[in-house]
Order: sequence, then structure tokens, then C-alpha cells
Amino acid sequence: MKFRYSILLLPILLAVLAVVSVAETTPSAYDRVLFPDRRCQRMVSENSTRRGPTAAAEAEAECEVWSEACSKAVLSLARRLEMAEWLRGIRRKIHANPELAFEEIETSRLVREELDLLEVSYRYPLAKTGIRAWIGTGGPPFVAIRADMDALPIQVSYFSLSSFHHPLLFILPISPYEAVEWEHKSKVAGKMHACGHDAHVAMLIGAAKILKTREHLLKGTVILIFQPAEEAGNGAKRMMQDGALEDVEAIFAVHVSHEHPTGIIGSRPGPLLAGCGFFRAVISGKKGFAANPHRSVDPVLAASASVISLQGIVSRESNPLDSQVVSVTLLNGGNNLDMIPDTVVLGGTFRAFSNTSFYQLRERIEQVIVEQASVYRCSAEVDFFENEYTIYPPTVNDDRMYEHVKKVSIDLLGQKNFRVVPPMMGAEDFSFYSEVVPSAFFYIGIKNETLGSTHTGHSPYFMIDEDVLPIGAAAHATIAERYLIEHGS
Repeated sequence: MKFRYSILLLPILLAVLAVVSVAETTPSAYDRVLFPDRRCQRMVSENSTRRGPTAAAEAEAECEVWSEACSKAVLSLARRLEMAEWLRGIRRKIHANPELAFEEIETSRLVREELDLLEVSYRYPLAKTGIRAWIGTGGPPFVAIRADMDALPIQVSYFSLSSFHHPLLFILPISPYEAVEWEHKSKVAGKMHACGHDAHVAMLIGAAKILKTREHLLKGTVILIFQPAEEAGNGAKRMMQDGALEDVEAIFAVHVSHEHPTGIIGSRPGPLLAGCGFFRAVISGKKGFAANPHRSVDPVLAASASVISLQGIVSRESNPLDSQVVSVTLLNGGNNLDMIPDTVVLGGTFRAFSNTSFYQLRERIEQVIVEQASVYRCSAEVDFFENEYTIYPPTVNDDRMYEHVKKVSIDLLGQKNFRVVPPMMGAEDFSFYSEVVPSAFFYIGIKNETLGSTHTGHSPYFMIDEDVLPIGAAAHATIAERYLIEHGS
């Protein structure tokens, strides 16, 4: 009886073996979707032998020229469900545990752990918490893609006014916590990823995974820069001092933008972001009873005149076609309603698109404050933080690198999903890289009114549409891989 069953089962077993044999030599449905063109398909040695060495060689050789199919292959990798979930998980971990400039200990640890799992080599530390990783042949050309890791301080001290004669206390209803209520909101009072750097890190790790998968196709080396302290910390400059740009001939970076719908990429040739500096002035007078102002020297009046006069620098001294900004954002003096204080502190920021205009602004800001103070019998000292904070130069996109970002974006996402954007008065320490090697900085949209992803950066209401993460990863990876193909020897 057992023998009879064995005879009956034998044809079934032979049929199963035949199906398995065919499956081993036939591309799976996954392969056909992910790699619609064999030019972009990884050649497994066993299958390559069965198809013949000539077919394998042609497939690899044809990848010397970038094709639409290659862009689709990268995008397919990025948009896999497991990739999207993985990227969201990374971003949420970083978002819930924000760290300020040069304090990105746990963020850096998370990045290194992910790189270890991907078997990506790296050097650590640079600039205290930064990482320089690499994927590819180890030889030229070298192209870099960069992400910033630091969060923002959002804690605002409660402000009070009190008077001995007229007791009064004002408390502004400002919370030191992230205002967006969701499961992964910041766990740290006074700190928040309110500028999207958590998303930038996730995108770059996603690009690392894509590039590692396609490492055999790379025609050079991709450098991945995970940078600390973009927000007023000069992390880029410190990274460069520690060798982050060694051998690098071009560098690219992305920033999320609430100005554009999710997935839209925008950039422009030439000046994109302004140079940025900060100032803080202490105006000193003589303290006195407010009922007898003639017996005091009033720094509040001198500070008020300074604020008014500073507005005339741009409106009356600069060329209207040369965009410049002087904004006073801080004015503090005294804590008693019936006393004229000894000192008043005022401060703010100044911006310009050329270094010449920028340093003219710096000179005039100091002159105006010092001389206005003297008009009202006060003295003034102006600090531009040049000992601990290097002024950001303008961010200027190289024309060729901009064109590279443009064609990659259009091939990857379609013409309608790329926009030429106007210059902005914001600033970025990516500008330090752009002074050394050809570079391009670009935006990727996160605007989604349904989700509430509409608030500007540096707001406690800032949030992102996480659907952008795979798109950003694909853009990074394609920009880098295609650059190597088109700029190799």
C-alpha cells in the first residue's frame, strides 16, 4: 500500500521540481516591478552564467548611461512599504528625543547603528558628534550628500514685570513644549525638531540603504555626511576642519519646505539663501526714578531711537535691487515700572546676498547704535558674536550642480514636480561647503493641509508629511549615483 502511494506521488513531485527549476531561472514578479529594465538589475552570478556572460556584461555596460528605467528602479526601492515604515520609525525616534548643537549624542548613535546594520563604513567622530560614511568603489570620483542632525531650542522663559509701588505680574502663555499633539512629540522640554532635521537624517539613511543595495553599480564613491550644529553652531565649518570634504568634488543637500506640496522639489541657480549675522547691543545710561527723568540718563529712549534708525539702513542706504534685511528681534530693559533702568539690551539679525553688502550692513549697524546712544547721552557696545559664532556667507548654487539636481528631479518625479524657486532671506551653514566645492542646495515640499503640515520652520506647531521621506531618500541616492556615472573618468 505504501509503495502504491509512492508511485502515485512520484509525478506530483517531479512536477513540483520542474516548477522550482523554472522559478530559479525566471525573474520574480518583484524583480520585474522593481527592475523594469535589466540595465538596472543586479546581476546574480549564478543566473548570469545561465543566461550567458555576454548578456550579463551588456546589462552592466548599459548602466554606464543613465536611463529612465534606472530612476524608476531607485524610486521603486524607496517606495517599498517596508522602506517607508523603516524611515518613519527612524524619524520618529529622532523627533521624540531632540538634541541641540554639538549635543547629538543619541542621534549620532542611532545613525551609526543603522550604518552598522547596512554594513556601511564610516569615520566617527568629526566635529564632536558628526559622521562621515562612504559607499562605492573607494576611488574617485567622490560626491557627497549631507544631512544636519541638530534640533532647536523652543523654551521661552516666562517674562515678569514687578514694581515695588505697583505690584504687577505678567506671565505670557508660552509653553516650552512642542505644540503638536501626537504620539512621538518631543519628550524634552525646551527642545524640538522644529526645522525638519530629523527628516533630513532619515532621508540620508534611506539613501544609504538604496546606495548599498546598488553599490555594485556605483562608478565611484558616495560620501554621506551626518553633520551636527547647523542651527547657529557652525557645524559645517567644524566638519570641514575635521576632513569631511576630503577628496570630495561636489556636494548636495536637501531641506524640507512648507512652501511646496509634499514631494515637490525646488531649487535655483546662483544665490539661493542669504548670508546671516546676529548682533547684540548693550546701551548704558543712568538709573533713576521715572517721576524725575531729568535726573537720569535714559537708555530706553536711546534704544528706541536706535531701533527706528536701524530701519533706515536698508530703506534709504541700500540698492532696492540688492535684497538686504535688518531686523531687531530683542529689546529688554529693566523690571520695575517706575524706575528708568541702567541698561537696555537690543539685538537682532542682518542678512544680504553678497559679502560686500553684508559687511556694509555690519559696519552701519554698529555706527547707528553707538551714535544714536551718544545723542541721548548714553554709551553703547555692539557684539557681533564673531568670537564664538562665525557669520554665515550666502548659499550660492553652482550652475552645473543645479542643473544636475533639476534633471534628476524631473526624470525621477516628472516635470510638474520640479519648480524654480525665488531666493530666500533664510540662511544655512551649507554655505561653508559651497565656498569650497561646487554644490547645490534644494528643497523638498512637505505641505499637506489635511495633516496640518503648513507651519513654517522654527515654530512649535511645525510638523511634516512623512510621505516625503522615501522621496527624499530616492532623490539623494539618484543625485549621487547619477553624478558618479556622468562625472567618472
